[in-house]
Amino acid sequence: MVMLENLVVPDSISKQERYNLLLNQMRTLVHEENDIIANLGNIAAILHHGMNFTWTGFYFARDSELVLGPFQGVPARSHIPKGEGVCGVAYVKECATIVDDVEQFSGYIPCGEFDKSEIVLPAFHQGEVVLMLNINSDKFKNFTAEDLKNLQQVMHLIEEIL
Repeated sequence: MVMLENLVVPDSISKQERYNLLLNQMRTLVHEENDIIANLGNIAAILHHGMNFTWTGFYFARDSELVLGPFQGVPARSHIPKGEGVCGVAYVKECATIVDDVEQFSGYIPCGEFDKSEIVLPAFHQGEVVLMLNINSDKFKNFTAEDLKNLQQVMHLIEEIL
């Protein structure tokens, strides 16, 4: 079993190498655990600490809102109405959304005082959005096509176990 205390990510490796290492650890963890909440909690922790994000977590899609799930970071809003904030807009659009500067996003819902950029990705089950991954960074324009590609792999891994 992969132990989280073994989550050592050298500063000297590239972002892609970092994602590769983290994805391998996630795959090992989710194939050893059947509980979705436990898996999401560990995935959030691996991403959060492995990539040094300011907030990393999941929201469950429930009818007309998103409900807070496992996360790492400061306390967050428990319910987000469909269409509000970056998460709610991504939920309506059913697609990944990258925001380079959260202050420029109309209707932004602050999570932490140091958040500058954000990425949100959906997970699907039977053609419906069931989960959103929300990640914040303390750097402007922190999320690139490389992050999107790798985080989509994370979401595909989650979709396999839903």
